[in-house]
Amino acid sequence: MSKAAVRAHTNIALIKYWGKADEELFLPMNSSLSLTLNGLYTDTFVEISDAFTEDQFRLNGQLQSEKETAKISHFLDLFRKEANRNEFIHVDSVNHVPTAAGLASSASAFAALAGALNMAMGLNMDLQTLSTFARRGSGSATRSLFGGFVEWQKGSSSKDSMAIPVDDADWDIGMVIVAVNKSAKKISSRLGMKQTVETSPFYPAWVESAEKDLVAIKKAIQVQDFEKLGQITEHSAMKMHGSMMGAATPIIYFEPDSIKAIQAVRELREQGILCYVTMDAGPNVKVLCRLSEAEKIKEKLTAYFSTEQLLISGPGKGIRSLTPEEAAEYDWSLT
Repeated sequence: MSKAAVRAHTNIALIKYWGKADEELFLPMNSSLSLTLNGLYTDTFVEISDAFTEDQFRLNGQLQSEKETAKISHFLDLFRKEANRNEFIHVDSVNHVPTAAGLASSASAFAALAGALNMAMGLNMDLQTLSTFARRGSGSATRSLFGGFVEWQKGSSSKDSMAIPVDDADWDIGMVIVAVNKSAKKISSRLGMKQTVETSPFYPAWVESAEKDLVAIKKAIQVQDFEKLGQITEHSAMKMHGSMMGAATPIIYFEPDSIKAIQAVRELREQGILCYVTMDAGPNVKVLCRLSEAEKIKEKLTAYFSTEQLLISGPGKGIRSLTPEEAAEYDWSLT
């Protein structure tokens, strides 16, 4: 029997990943860059034993359906094959992120699971190699293995489509998350990507522009130019959503409160507070800002949203093992 428990933080893409070049291997059409956040994370415990008679998957304390467990088993098989092992595995995962609400819960979830499997099976993969495995569960999970600003290089194959750390973001970087709607979205990212790639006439321009934005944003990070960083981030998000709206059946994740949040941020900029919006495949708005100004921005946004809808986060770290004391809070025994 072997066990491990790992924490991974979610990440928010500043240069977005949208669209797969390979549906099976989760190879992206373009490279991307994200910021890992300390305020949202997943803790995952895995236990491997030849006494188990089937794989089992619990999420937030609830035993999952056969269909959901089959998806996880497919991911577990990648590690079983690599380790040349065939035991069944029990997975217990707790998301401190609303699931499937456009807040990147799958990124932290599969990064934590990949990290726990790597430890429990004694594979000892380095994080860049491990990112090629995490990618097979969720593309954005590739980036959640590292902290700060992280690039996911699209690569040309499953072996080199991986994440690399760019910068620890320890220069007054923060984010205010506006949770417009924490419910699961009606159109999954996977389906939304497929429809956009296949039917939007704007999509080729999106891919070309994303590659240029990646070069520009890395230069801004290198010289710690926050204003340029924010401008590129906001433009990237709006271009991605524009490409979705151009799909044959338009994909619109915006809700009225999403627009309200975007307008509020623009008003804050007019008042001299540098902050910029980004949105993933969901209605929730993330406000990139200086961490030192996050409380002020949150206070301004309470004119439109309840305090329960607003979360401040600084940069997050890469994956790490849970201590026995932390694991015990979930009734997970590591001994």
